[in-house]
Amino acid sequence: MPIAPPLYVVIVHWEQPARLADTVAAFRAQSVPVHLVVVDNGSSLATVVALRVLAAAPGGIDSLIEAGANLGFGPAANVGFRAFLGDPAAGAWCALAPHDALPQPGCLAALLDAATARHRAGLACADYGDGRTPRVDPYFGGIPGPATVTEGWEPADHPHGTLLLARRTCLDEIGLFDERYFAYGEEADLGLRATAAGWEVGLVRGALVRNPQLHGAAAAVSYLQLRNTLLLVREHSGLYHAAVRAQLALLQLGVGIIAPGRRDPYWHLEGRLRAIADFVRGRYGPPPARLLAKAT
Repeated sequence: MPIAPPLYVVIVHWEQPARLADTVAAFRAQSVPVHLVVVDNGSSLATVVALRVLAAAPGGIDSLIEAGANLGFGPAANVGFRAFLGDPAAGAWCALAPHDALPQPGCLAALLDAATARHRAGLACADYGDGRTPRVDPYFGGIPGPATVTEGWEPADHPHGTLLLARRTCLDEIGLFDERYFAYGEEADLGLRATAAGWEVGLVRGALVRNPQLHGAAAAVSYLQLRNTLLLVREHSGLYHAAVRAQLALLQLGVGIIAPGRRDPYWHLEGRLRAIADFVRGRYGPPPARLLAKAT
C-alpha cells in the first residue's frame, strides 16, 4: 500500500512571528505528519528574517512564500492553495489556518478521518468547542447557529477559516477564494459555492482548535465585515436582500449613536458608512488605508 504524503498545511502570516512559532509547534505535535507552508503577507524585514530562521530550523517551516505585500487573508491563502494544486504529489487534502490557530491534540486526525469517510466532502473545519455551527442567513450573511450533533461530522453552510480542510478535487471544480473579500466572508462564499456544486461542507465536532479573539483595527474590521456581508448577500441571495441588509445596517448605526451601550465590539461609524458607500460603488479588496491606520 502506498504511503500517504504529509498533510499540506497553508498558514497565512502577518507580523506575528512568536504566535506563528506556537502555531507551527501545535501542528508539528499532531499525530498526522504535516508539510507546513507559510505565506507571509508583507511583514517587516525584521519579521521576515525571523521567519527565514524558523524555516531553516529543524522542525520549523517546510516552505516560506514571501508575498511582499499585505494581500489579505483570502488572496494569501490562494497563493498557498495554488502551490498545493500545482503539486500532484501533495495529496488529496490541504489545510488552511491563520498564524494564531492552535489545533489541539488529535485535531487533524479527527478532521481527516471524518472528511475522508464521506466521498463528497469538499470542505470541513475544526471545532471551536463553543457549540455553534457556521450558517449563512439570506439577509445577514455568515452567522453562528446552534450545534446539531455532539461528535463527528455536522453539516454546515461554510467552514470557518481558523482551521479548514479542502479537498483537491473540490478546489479544482469550484475555484479558490473570491479575492474581492480581502478578509472576512470569503469562507462563507466558498462554502456556498461548494454546496451549489454538490459537495458536502461540514464541521467536525471534537476536532478542537483554539485561537485568540478577533483582533485588528476596529475601523477596518467594521468596514470589511459589513461591506463583505453586503457582497455575500447580493451574490447568493440577490440585490433585494442586500438592500434590506444595508437599511438594517443604517438602523443599527442610528441605535449605536443614540445608545452607545448597545454597540458591538467592532462598531465604528466611519467604517460602516464607508462600507455601504464602497459596496454601492463596487469598491472591493483591501480597506481604505485611513481605516487601517485607526487603532480604535
